[in-house]
Amino acid sequence: MTASYPMNRRRFARCVAGAVAGLGGGLRATPPGGFRYVLSSCMYGTMPVESIVPEVRKTGAEHIDIWPRVHGNQREQMEVMGHDAFAALLARHRVKLGVLTHYDLGPFGLQAEMAVARKFGAELLICGGRGPKGLSGAELRAAVQEFAAQLEPHVDAAEQAGVTIGIENHGNNLIDSPDAVKWLVEFVPSKHLGIALAPYHLPQNTGLIAGLIRDLGDRMAMFYAWQHGKGSGKLSKQDELLQMPGRGPLDFGPIVKALKQTGYRGFVSIFMHPYPRGIPILPTAGMVSAEINRARGHLESLVEL
Repeated sequence: MTASYPMNRRRFARCVAGAVAGLGGGLRATPPGGFRYVLSSCMYGTMPVESIVPEVRKTGAEHIDIWPRVHGNQREQMEVMGHDAFAALLARHRVKLGVLTHYDLGPFGLQAEMAVARKFGAELLICGGRGPKGLSGAELRAAVQEFAAQLEPHVDAAEQAGVTIGIENHGNNLIDSPDAVKWLVEFVPSKHLGIALAPYHLPQNTGLIAGLIRDLGDRMAMFYAWQHGKGSGKLSKQDELLQMPGRGPLDFGPIVKALKQTGYRGFVSIFMHPYPRGIPILPTAGMVSAEINRARGHLESLVEL
């Protein structure tokens, strides 16, 4: 990647403001009755960020979710190209940085990235939980309460930065069950802590998932349109793609209905994991975007049902 020319703070602000102002025209990213989509950079593996940003608005999104290794490397690319050049790239394509995903840093290592999020106007930083695994009942509740107490200074920092920490219900994690998710938002009342809800990591029970969406209400900060299918191990591409909405067996109809009934206005990421991690879900950027748009069409067809 080429180095960028220095950009003073005023010019940087103009680039970011230009990206925001430019969102008014072109492809409508949130159709009437539709969702607020964000494009996760890791869907394109480690393709150059200069190739991914032009795809954002083609997929019905206005925002990008930037991932680091091992799932992608666009966060590292941001540093190589420089923040000034990245801001200019976003402005050129009328895209906003919406999310920084950091499973590498975890919930207690995000504070430096909060400054980057604030600089670009990003709303959300996503990571997993931290604590013992395999608990249930009273033991789980106590462990979630302890994790919530440990999060307090980090949630305070998020409030100061004007961002939200999103904790995913990731498998093999303290926060991996409906009970853990609900207890976490109970113990942390601040709206600067939210849930990044991933159906992939939940029982593939539409009623359970829809009910959890209703229970969480405005404490849900991200929804991954993502099902388990046959998982994300060493599979044929046809089987791997069963993680996508409209391909695998999960009925997204009641889930979409719950999102609409709760007035959900957080981000929706159409998502899956390839195998191995770090490769694009399909060979070319155009093919990745086309598959995301196919899934988006499926979700939008359910909005009015």
